[in-house]
Amino acid sequence: MPKLSEDTPLIHEDCSITESTMGRFVEIGKGSRVAYSVIGDYSYCDRYADIANAEVGKFANIASFARIGATDHPLHTASLHHFLYRSSDYWDDVTHDPSFFDRRRSRIARIGHDTWIGHNAQIKPEITVGDGAVIASGAVVTKDVDPYTIVAGMPAKIIRRRQPVEISERLQALAWWDWSHERLRETLEDFRVLPAEEFLERYEG
Repeated sequence: MPKLSEDTPLIHEDCSITESTMGRFVEIGKGSRVAYSVIGDYSYCDRYADIANAEVGKFANIASFARIGATDHPLHTASLHHFLYRSSDYWDDVTHDPSFFDRRRSRIARIGHDTWIGHNAQIKPEITVGDGAVIASGAVVTKDVDPYTIVAGMPAKIIRRRQPVEISERLQALAWWDWSHERLRETLEDFRVLPAEEFLERYEG
């Protein structure tokens, strides 16, 4: 398997990438779709993820078959079928509805740094998942998720905190995800072995 690169994202076979930007050391798993999105440094998605109209922070861990920014249909009109907005697929004398697509693309899903999106989880448009949060497998997220909390279910509800509030606030203030690649390497062993509070005590200030 090729190594990850600072310069070029590792995009596996059968992916569809549309008008998206990707940071350093990014990996996109086989068969995934990424559209109108920003993927932050070190973030990756596993096989067949579907990411649209999203801003994904750094160090996000996105499992297989996850869906972020799932597209929706108009509910207030007489029909919700896409002939309303993909009209030129059906008739030669009419265009697609640009206002519908502009609105869809404006409804950004935001995924924080150091997050974990479980297998087959779904995050709806305009949802914010806070830094350090965990979305359990199969969860459907319809409300914002606080930093460093773990949510599960349909619709997703808080199961427990990943870190106490004080620790989570200190981790966000430390913002280790903005460290240089070299500093991450220098501190790798402490990342591996130290509990979060001890790590903070060593590196705060």
